[in-house]
Amino acid sequence: MKAILTRHRGMPAQDGAGVKLTRIINQPSLRYQDPFLMLDEFRSDDPNDYIAGFPPHPHRGFVTLTYMLAGRMEHKDSVGNTGVVESGGAQWMKAARGIIHAEMPKQEEGLMWGFQLWLNLPAKDKMSPAEWADYPADKIPEVALDGLTLRVVAGSYQGQQGPIQQKEQQFEMYDLRFSEAAAWQQGEVSQQTRLAYVYQGEVELNDSLLQRGELVRLAPAAELTLRSKGEAGMLLLAAEPIGEPIAQYGPFVMNTQAEIEQAINDYQRGRLTTTT
Repeated sequence: MKAILTRHRGMPAQDGAGVKLTRIINQPSLRYQDPFLMLDEFRSDDPNDYIAGFPPHPHRGFVTLTYMLAGRMEHKDSVGNTGVVESGGAQWMKAARGIIHAEMPKQEEGLMWGFQLWLNLPAKDKMSPAEWADYPADKIPEVALDGLTLRVVAGSYQGQQGPIQQKEQQFEMYDLRFSEAAAWQQGEVSQQTRLAYVYQGEVELNDSLLQRGELVRLAPAAELTLRSKGEAGMLLLAAEPIGEPIAQYGPFVMNTQAEIEQAINDYQRGRLTTTT
């Protein structure tokens, strides 16, 4: 069975107060991958590319996941949560009915490298209370394999449970870190949406060589054999689609245009985080 359905590269973009990044999902060549709404990679050792950060801004209707490979980013939000995510750590925020947050660099020099992933929520959960959680690197399980380390950010692998659980969507996120020439195999998965992104080096997926910056859509029923000739890194994402209409206006993701207009109105009137 053909494993790779399509291949894509991200496009340069700016967000927040001018942070330079690469938009991988939700750009012209790759729109929503239900339930994944967006995937950004930010990677620079030039402070001018990231120092302005992401000042306070609203969200409603979905979940954000920030995963850091290098650097330090501080989170603060309108319900009193605060924390700093560092190399190897993750922060999960269920915006749901509404939250206003800021993500600002906690460094003035050095490499800032990480990802932000947006996952949609089903209609029944979009107006539930907001939640937030901080998971430092030592809270993310690692499975040592021959020549590589598999970090379980979400889902489970060989009995190890990742700290982030979106059970209804069967969400999985693995970070595969190849330290030397190595091979790893994965059988077919149950989730219909299945993606792989190479963030470092080169990885051979079955008979196809993938280079840094490439994302591939994978057939769920396909078995994978991944090989690396040296140091490399890859994210594997899988989830069950929600299958509902998506209406988006910037930081608001709902099911209908009327709900988007209500979100804008609630934000303008200071009622974003309430249901009354």
